[in-house]
Amino acid sequence: MPAPSDPSPKVPATRTPADSWAALRAGNDRFVAGEPEHPSQSVDRRRELAFSQHPHTVIFGCSDSRVAAEIIFDQGLGDVFVVRTAGHVVDTTVIGSIEYGTELLGASLVVVLGHDLCGAIAATAHTLATGEQPPGFVRAVVDKVIPSVADLTAAARRAGGGDDGTALYDPATLRTAHVRHTVDVLAGYSAALRERVEKGVLAIVGVEYDLAEGNARLVHVLGDVGEDPRG
Repeated sequence: MPAPSDPSPKVPATRTPADSWAALRAGNDRFVAGEPEHPSQSVDRRRELAFSQHPHTVIFGCSDSRVAAEIIFDQGLGDVFVVRTAGHVVDTTVIGSIEYGTELLGASLVVVLGHDLCGAIAATAHTLATGEQPPGFVRAVVDKVIPSVADLTAAARRAGGGDDGTALYDPATLRTAHVRHTVDVLAGYSAALRERVEKGVLAIVGVEYDLAEGNARLVHVLGDVGEDPRG
């Protein structure tokens, strides 16, 4: 009786961060156009993945029910390794999960995925503006978003402006700051991620998703994905 063949999916010989971002960009374009391909969802693909996985990207996003990463980027089984928390707040288990996806599974890209009308960002903006704290352990989420304000105040000082106005705590402004801050935190806290970025085999990017339009916009990049977030 012949030995069974290895059913594990084939890993591309070279899969750069730019390759992975291009795959996500193309998938999001299809999603926005209302023409998703729903790739990698066949019976054969399911069986192929039964014994191993080699996702091209780790997506660290908000838990919001409207921001399902596989759907908005039109990806399928085995394509992306997804980690989610409310407000994409970071703790050690999040970093460990992301390192698992990059170090052990071989993903060449990490995406921090924020979005408009985020409840965690709105709660943080409210706390900063009024001093009122959210109930229960929701406060723990807000407490982890608040450090992103340091980016805003530092930028205001560099620009010669004030750092105590409520304009700094506008939810849209805070959302972008929080996405950028989260990207920098991952590289700052994780030596493994930082070293891979320095070697050019990994990029960490910040992306903002528009709930109504469906488009995902690049706002911050560590590494090289072949695209400048400044346009």
